[in-house]
Amino acid sequence: MSTLDDLVTEFARLPGVGRKTAQRLAHHLVQQPGERLARLAQALVQVAERVRPCTVCGNLAEADRCPICLDPRRDAGLVCVVEEPAAVASLERAGEFRGTYHVLGGRLDPLSGVGPEALRLEQLVARVRAGGVREVILATNPSMEGEVTATYVQQLLAGQDIRVSRLARGLPMGGDLEYVDGVTLAHALSARQELR
Repeated sequence: MSTLDDLVTEFARLPGVGRKTAQRLAHHLVQQPGERLARLAQALVQVAERVRPCTVCGNLAEADRCPICLDPRRDAGLVCVVEEPAAVASLERAGEFRGTYHVLGGRLDPLSGVGPEALRLEQLVARVRAGGVREVILATNPSMEGEVTATYVQQLLAGQDIRVSRLARGLPMGGDLEYVDGVTLAHALSARQELR
């Protein structure tokens, strides 16, 4: 296997990148000046060395805590539960949410072997039990696995003295939050409903 084939294979492992797109990316890169490739390589190395999960919420951070958790203007009593850090970025672009987040690190998917122990559920329960949380907004993706995950989290938090809500419907079923436009996300956040 050639070096170029190795690059194509690595690109094809990225989400949403098929073999043809991977080939286009690889061929584009080999036509770039060496210094541009060096900057890309350095950026990848820096991400691998510096970016890690926030110790509080699980979002991406370059320190122990992410900028959102460090921001004293954020409402720590309002916690939005998402599957992945990309959903945090999407919700932040909507500009409507001023609370904090909790990134689960995935979603329940028994067919793929992803059970509750693979997610950051214990950390969420610990945050709620520590006090100060008034509401948990379940913002998992509107897919079958996302719905199962939201239901599981709701049951896990049952009996706690908090409000548990779910993003309003209107998000496309089977879609991912990172691909939803900001207006739709803003409306979904403002029209969220309490789960009973």
